[in-house]
Amino acid sequence: MQKSRFFLRYGFIINLLRSKKEATFEEIQYHLETQSEITGHDLNISRRTFYRDLSDILSVFNILIEFNLSRKAYYIKDDEQIEINNTMMEAFNIFNALSMSDNLKPYIVFEKRRPLGTEHFYDLLHAIQNNLIIRFTYTKYWNDDVSERSVEPYMLKESRYRWYLLAKDLKDNKIKTFGLDRISDLEITKKKYSKSINNNPNDIFKDCYGILTKQGLEPEEVILSFTPFQGKYIKSLPLHESQVIVFESEKEIRVKLKIQITEDFLKELLSFGDEMTIISPKSLKDKICSIFENALIKNQKK
Repeated sequence: MQKSRFFLRYGFIINLLRSKKEATFEEIQYHLETQSEITGHDLNISRRTFYRDLSDILSVFNILIEFNLSRKAYYIKDDEQIEINNTMMEAFNIFNALSMSDNLKPYIVFEKRRPLGTEHFYDLLHAIQNNLIIRFTYTKYWNDDVSERSVEPYMLKESRYRWYLLAKDLKDNKIKTFGLDRISDLEITKKKYSKSINNNPNDIFKDCYGILTKQGLEPEEVILSFTPFQGKYIKSLPLHESQVIVFESEKEIRVKLKIQITEDFLKELLSFGDEMTIISPKSLKDKICSIFENALIKNQKK
């Protein structure tokens, strides 16, 4: 319980500095006093304890908190692992909230889904960092075909709340993605391999949506128009890192992307229905229209 209280305090300090950008020690103290009343845990700190917390936060979360002498305030220094830190804090905040209540059923509705395969995370990261070939049983999504795989693991990628392994399949020496929730009987071998792929995920996936990337397929400039209602969601959760707002009014929000037009990108566009209009390219507009027309014909026959 003592250690869990420490971690709870770390989370409140980080969240305060993220929301306020900076805070004095007195403001941090007051915030922790307030949270102590809400949670029922004693989160109050002295300066000496706070300095120790800063060291622990750096060690545990890799988040560096520095002091601005002129403003006499603490702030989170920009770091190169902001995506990792955000994911860690998201999981940490949910865990803290869930652990504070004895009966959660009346207040929280969980999505019914299969396990995401995160139990393999540590072993896969170990294999990737140490260039170790792995073996596992894999069940495909579309036909439940089961096969044994030996692969060179390169990296892990999150897409639409699922985790995937990017690896070279030694059966045909092709780079493939494997859903972690479809992996079982994972074995880390002692056989090493030499990486033959750029290990920067931003370079590999920078032009694609989701996990499908086609070598040799050039990214295209895509301009989409959304209704104001749907546009607000697109602004808060961009479709792609290249997304920029090119026009905004009371009637529409128009965005521009530089992206490969792959199957998963098409599926995402189809999900917007009449809330979206494709401005360009014409080839993309024709493809989406063809899919909707075929769906209409099939449903009219039923």
